[in-house]
Order: sequence, then C-alpha cells, then structure tokens
Amino acid sequence: MLKQLTVRQLRLSSRTRRQWRKNLQGWALASPFLIGFLGLWLYPMLYSVWLTGQSWDLLTPPEFVGFENFRILISDSKVLKALGNTAFFTFLGVPVRLILALILALALNVELRGRTLYRTIFYLPTVTPAVASAVVWMQIFHTEFGILNNVLKVFGVPAIKWLWDPQVAKPAFILMTCWTIGAPMIIFLAGLQGVPVTLHEAARIDGAGRWKRFLNITMPMMSPVVFFNLVMGIIGSFQVFTAAYVMTGGGPQDATLFFVLYVYRNGFQYFKMGYASLLAWVLCLIIVFFTLIQFRMGSRWVYYEAA
Repeated sequence: MLKQLTVRQLRLSSRTRRQWRKNLQGWALASPFLIGFLGLWLYPMLYSVWLTGQSWDLLTPPEFVGFENFRILISDSKVLKALGNTAFFTFLGVPVRLILALILALALNVELRGRTLYRTIFYLPTVTPAVASAVVWMQIFHTEFGILNNVLKVFGVPAIKWLWDPQVAKPAFILMTCWTIGAPMIIFLAGLQGVPVTLHEAARIDGAGRWKRFLNITMPMMSPVVFFNLVMGIIGSFQVFTAAYVMTGGGPQDATLFFVLYVYRNGFQYFKMGYASLLAWVLCLIIVFFTLIQFRMGSRWVYYEAA
C-alpha cells in the first residue's frame, strides 16, 4: 500500500512539474505582449487620467490643481474651434474618400490587362511616410509654382491659395487625403471578390440590370466591409495630426487647427501637460461615442451572412 501511494505521489509530482513547465512556457511566450501592454498602453493611459487633475510643465514635479483643468476646458474657445475643424474634416472627408475608394475598387475588379500593376500603383501612396507625403503636397499646393494651380491655369482658373486661405485650407486637406485611399480600396476589393457570382447570374437571368444588381446584391453583401471602412475612417480622421503640423501648423487663422494638433500644442509647446491629458481624454470619449453610435446603427443596415 505504501509503495502504491509513493508511486501515485511521484506521478502527481511529475504531472505538476510538467504543468508548471507548460505554464512558464506560456507566460514566457506571452511576456512581450504583456510587457508592451502594461508598460506602453495601460500605465500611460492611467497616468494620463491622473494628470487631468495636475498642473505639469514637464520640468517641475506635477502639482495637484483639482478641477482647474476642467474649468479651463469649459472657457477655452479654441477647443470648439478645433472640434469644428476636426468634425468638418471627418464628416465631409470620410464619405468622399470611401466613395472614391469604392469606385476605384469597382474599376479594378474587372478583367483588365495589368490590373495587378494598377492596384499596386494606387496602393503605394498609402505606405508613403506621412511627413514625406505632406512635403510633396506642400509643393503641389504652392500658390505660384504648384502643379495643381498650373493645371488650373490651363482651364482659365485663377491661382488658388490652397494652404493660405482659411476657406480653402480644410477642403485642400480633404483633397490631399484622397491620395491615400489605397487601404480602403484594397478592403473594398476583397469584399467585392467575396460576393457570390451565382447571385449575380441568377439576378441577370431574372432581368436585373447592372445598377439593380449593384444596389440589391453587391452593396448588401459588401455592407460589413463598408461598415469596417467607415468606422476605421472616422477614428483615423479624428486623429489627423501630421499633415496639419508639417504643412500649416494649424493656420491660416486656426483653419486647420485640428484637435490632436491642439493637444500637442498644449502639451509640448505651452507645457500644459495636465490640460493636454484632459483634452486627449475628451477626444477619446468623442471617438468612443461616435463608434458606439455606428455600431448601434450598423445593426440596422449591415448584413452578415452567417446571421
């Protein structure tokens, strides 16, 4: 009996060691993500929450100010200006970019010689560094020597002060972002290739034209892809920063003062890191709000075949 107990204990001990070894291997494999998550995401996020009640100039220790940053937020007129600029850029620019991306995906989905090359060409601007892209577009938008104004002169259109006119600056930024529609185009293209050909053939036999097949077959089947691009497009547009920082610095007359740029100004130019943290959380809540609205409304028009 004692021998049987000893053997059983040895088996349990061996099994326990193997289990511990497997657990350690799992934690070791997961440690890069866990370290990055805790050190580069969770800790900075919680620290920024703490900073919303502090006054910190990055040089001296933070000083607790209670709700002073919230009072400044309520009376800061530039917050509404930055939100208005960002909303204009988002709710006008995102639909324009998605429509162009869908049209381009439809054009590149047909049988065409060299279409792989065309797809690559249209996608390449997406991987161009943001700063390099901004510098190129500064030259394109130049009032005197810009390519765009030189083309318009051929048609008798006078030179436009693209980046120096408050009325034109935001539309110019929307025009610039249309250059990088390669990412949503590829996603739309993948969605188009996932639409069953049999549905189109059956509708064609029933006498449905191209437009009816597009509205009643292609778009419903593409609705999850459209929804994904819409959500990601709005989130990305609310965080526009690099182009405005490099090209205009928020001008002219704060016409391109987008919200993230204003957060940057307060944090790293005015050295109001506590107030900048509060602004960043305001932007986070706005993005979450609009994302939740999209998910709530998406249940009414997004079609999932599995459901």
